[in-house]
Amino acid sequence: MTGASIARVLVDSPLPQLDRLLDYRIPDHLTGIVPGVRVTVPLRSARRLATAYVIELGSQQDYPGPLSDIEALVSPVPVLRPEVWRLARAMADRAAGSAADIVRLAVPPRQVRVEKAWLARSEADSANSHPAVEARAITDYDSTLTEALVANGRIALKVRPGMSQLDPEIGIGRWAQTLAELAVDTLAKGRTAIVVLPDHRDQDQLAAALATMVPSECVVRVDARQPNPDRYKSLLRASDGPVVVLGNRSAVYAPASKLGLLVVWNDGDPLLAEPLSPYVHARDAALVRHEQQGGALVIAGHTCSTEVQRLVEMNWLTRISPLGKRRHPRVIPTANLMSQDRLAAQARIPPSAWRAARDGAAEGPVLIQVARPGFAPGLRCTECGDAARCRRCAGPLRQRRSGAAPSCAWCGAIETSWACTNCAGTTLRTAGSGSQRTADELGRAFPGARVIVSDGERQLLQVDDRPALVIATRGAEPVARSGYRAVLLLDGERMAARETLRVGEDVLRWWSDAAALAADDAPVVVVGVGGALASALVTWQQSEYARRELEGRRALRFPPAVRMATLLGAPGAVSEALHALPDSVGVIGTTEVEGRIRALLRFDYAHGAEVATVIRREIVRQATAKRKPVPGSPPRGRQPLPLRAHFDDPAPFDE
Repeated sequence: MTGASIARVLVDSPLPQLDRLLDYRIPDHLTGIVPGVRVTVPLRSARRLATAYVIELGSQQDYPGPLSDIEALVSPVPVLRPEVWRLARAMADRAAGSAADIVRLAVPPRQVRVEKAWLARSEADSANSHPAVEARAITDYDSTLTEALVANGRIALKVRPGMSQLDPEIGIGRWAQTLAELAVDTLAKGRTAIVVLPDHRDQDQLAAALATMVPSECVVRVDARQPNPDRYKSLLRASDGPVVVLGNRSAVYAPASKLGLLVVWNDGDPLLAEPLSPYVHARDAALVRHEQQGGALVIAGHTCSTEVQRLVEMNWLTRISPLGKRRHPRVIPTANLMSQDRLAAQARIPPSAWRAARDGAAEGPVLIQVARPGFAPGLRCTECGDAARCRRCAGPLRQRRSGAAPSCAWCGAIETSWACTNCAGTTLRTAGSGSQRTADELGRAFPGARVIVSDGERQLLQVDDRPALVIATRGAEPVARSGYRAVLLLDGERMAARETLRVGEDVLRWWSDAAALAADDAPVVVVGVGGALASALVTWQQSEYARRELEGRRALRFPPAVRMATLLGAPGAVSEALHALPDSVGVIGTTEVEGRIRALLRFDYAHGAEVATVIRREIVRQATAKRKPVPGSPPRGRQPLPLRAHFDDPAPFDE
C-alpha cells in the first residue's frame, strides 16, 4: 500500500489477550514491510521483543495512544499468505482459540539457508516456469466426477476398493490412483491441489501414484515427520504454485492463492483431529477453506462418517459412487464356530476362514487383521482373575512376546515381582491374543509358511506377492503389490466392545480399509461379528450404516447432530464461564478431572458462533484478571490458563 505508515501485526504468543491485531509504526529506515512477513516488535507490558506477522498495512492507526516502532524485519519473504491468515482467523474464532496457535501449525520456523537458496532460484527464474502437465482421464468414474465438481464443487466420494496397476513394482490402491488423477487434472488447469491424508502410509501411496503422472518438482510433501528445513522448503515451494500438495492434517493450511482442489481422505480417522489447541479437525478446516476460496472440495473414503452423512443429508455435499457394475470385496460373514483343527482353534479361526487362509496362502500373501499388538494384550491374576496393574502408574500390564516379563502399557515399567493387590497372588495368566501371539499360533498351524508381523512397534509399508501370512493390527496393514489373496478380520467382537460413541464407525472403517487391500474376487472373512456392522460390510453399504447412526444421534442429541464443547479449569473459573453462557447452551453436567472441573456443553450449530465468542471473551477476561496465586503453584508467568475450551471434543464420549 503506497504511503503506508502503520502495520497491524499478529504477535506469535500463546497469551489469549494478544490474539488480536496490534498497531505498530513503520520507521522510515525500514523497507520491505509487506503483509505476511515476519518482524520483531516490542511488547511494552513484557519489556521484551516478540516475533510477529504483518497482516495489514494502513495510514491510520486504530490505537488512540502513541505507537511503538517495529524493531526489525526478520525476513523479506511473506510466509503467512492472506488466504492462510483468513483461514486461521476463521478456525480460531469457530473454536474459541487463538489464531497464532493455528499459524504455528501452518508456518514452520524460519530456515535461513533454505530461504537464501529459494530467493536465489527465484531471481534466476523470474518467469517461474514449471513443467507442462497433461491431464489424464478418470477411468473409474468416466466424466461424471469431473462434471459434478464443475457443477457443484462439493463431493462426498466413495472410492472403489482394490489395487491399481500403475507400476508393477509398487502396490497402489485405486483410491490413490483416483485422487492422483483428480490432482493432476487440477494442476493441468494451472491451479493448486491440496490432498490431506491421515498418515504416512496414505501419503506414500498417493506420492507413488503421482510419481507415474507428473514430475517430482510438481509435488510438495507437507508432513509433521519432516525436519524443519524440509518443512520450510515445502512452504516456500507451495507458495510458488501451482503444485500438488499432499500431507497430514497440517497440509490443509498450505499456501495456495489459486486453489483448485481440496481433498480430505478418510475423514473419520482420528489422526486428522489436531491434538493441540484449538483442536481443529482437518475436515472442518477444509469446509471453511472451501467456502472462503472456492474451487472443488472432495471428501473421500471407503466409508462414510456421520459428519459427512449430515452434510449429504443437508444437500451441502453431493454423494458420488463408482459407475457401472458394482465392484466391491467379496465379504463372507462367519459365526464364531470352533474349528475342528486344534491349531486353527487356538488361532481363533473358524472353518471357513481357515479354508480361505489356506487357499490364499498357496497363491500369495494373506492378511490377518487383529485388534492388539504384542503377545498378550492383557494379563490377569491366576487366583482371582483381576486385571494386573502396574505398581507405578496403575496402567494395564501386557506381555510383548512369549516368555517376556510383564510390562506396563502406559509407562513401560517392567514388573519382575508382581503381586495382586486383591488376593496377593503372584502368578499371571494371559488374557486375549495380540499380533505376536497370533503369529506364533498361525506359524504352528501353517508349518513352513512365511509369517510377517506389522504392528505399532514394527510397521511395514509393503509386502511382495510371495505366499505369506501377514498379521497386522488395525491401521498398520501393509499394502500387497497385487492385492491380498485373502483377508481375515479377527477380533471383531473385541473391537466392537469398546464403550465409545464412534465404535461402530471406527470398526467399519478399520474393516473396510483392510478389505480394500484385497485382490479382485479375493475372499474377505469377518470372524465372530454379525448384525448391522457385518451387513454393512457384506453389502458394501457403509453410507447406510452412517445414515442409521446419525438418525440415532439425532434422537439422543449427540454429535454430530449437535455441537459439543468442554470447559476445563478451576472450579471458580468454570462457574463464572457457565454463568456467562447464553440460554441456548445446555449444560449436560460437570465432573472433576485431576483437581479441575470439566463442564460438558451442548448447543445447535446455529448458535456456534455466539457460544464461541462468549467463551473466548471469558477466557481472555480470566487470563487478564488479577488472581491470588495458589499456594505451591508455579510462578505467575508459567501458570496455566484459568480456563480452557475444547469445541467438538470427542473425549467425553470415549470414556
